[in-house]
Amino acid sequence: MRSDLVFGALSHVSNRYQLCQLASKATRKLHKPNTRLQDTTNEVLERFHTTNPGSLAPFPASVTQQVEQRRAA
Repeated sequence: MRSDLVFGALSHVSNRYQLCQLASKATRKLHKPNTRLQDTTNEVLERFHTTNPGSLAPFPASVTQQVEQRRAA
């Protein structure tokens, strides 16, 4: 359930407002056309559960290449 994902993500982010802001920004960047927005949001919250969203670690190269390819098309 989504509430479990939110509580898991709160282990790395102490402020719920900050979590909402980070999750919405990440959802916008990672969303793929022809997929449900809810699935993308759940994927973002799962990523936040395993890693700290506030860290400065860059996204994998494959994600940035996919974004560039979608813009060019």
